Amino acid sequence: MRILVVEDDRAIASVLERSLKEESYAVDIAADGVEGEWLAVENNYDCIILDVMLPRKDGFAVLKSVREAGIITPVLMLTARDQTTDKVQGLDHGADDYLTKPFSLDELFARVRALLRRKQNEYVGTVVEVGHLKIDPARREVTRAGQKIDLTTKEYSLLEYLARNAGSVVTRNQLSEHVWDMNFEPNSNVVDVYIGYLRSKIDKGFDDAMIRTVRGHGYMLDLPGGAHAHP
Repeated sequence: MRILVVEDDRAIASVLERSLKEESYAVDIAADGVEGEWLAVENNYDCIILDVMLPRKDGFAVLKSVREAGIITPVLMLTARDQTTDKVQGLDHGADDYLTKPFSLDELFARVRALLRRKQNEYVGTVVEVGHLKIDPARREVTRAGQKIDLTTKEYSLLEYLARNAGSVVTRNQLSEHVWDMNFEPNSNVVDVYIGYLRSKIDKGFDDAMIRTVRGHGYMLDLPGGAHAHP
């Protein structure tokens, strides 16, 4: 999952970037409202964390412009001002949630997970299940048939995105947009390499392979016989 953080406080932005990456998210950072708006419109994000007090263009104006551009990405607004009028203004402009500074990282992570579940509304539960494969986003734990599978941060992100789109073909471009940040090199074979890593852990030792290659299109996480995922 790919997240945009629009925050001008370098210390807070650095903590958020590092912490979100540790939680297996790909993260892009914008230091002002103009840059944040441009990134939000130009890229496909799964969630946007948007500060209210920003240089060049404040968070309310950014949010208004983003929504007018047709971007429906969930937005979590951050503010140092704990005033009802600010929250109302943000929600009226199209924010999905509001968090007042100072905040705990655990609460921010929980709110981000909630927004991602809301976006992927077919997965209303906490645990994503595809047959005997279970993914717990809160704990970053993966098991198949009860067997725990240890994944790197990037492998986990890749698997979670495939699982949330189980039964559907996901293109290499979609994977690069949602699992990698803006530093991704589009001409590299890194997506295919990580799919190989993931296969060696998810399918190794099992009779049925869950990660399928759809030639000329991309990849699919599916059950044997073409059954689909369920919450």
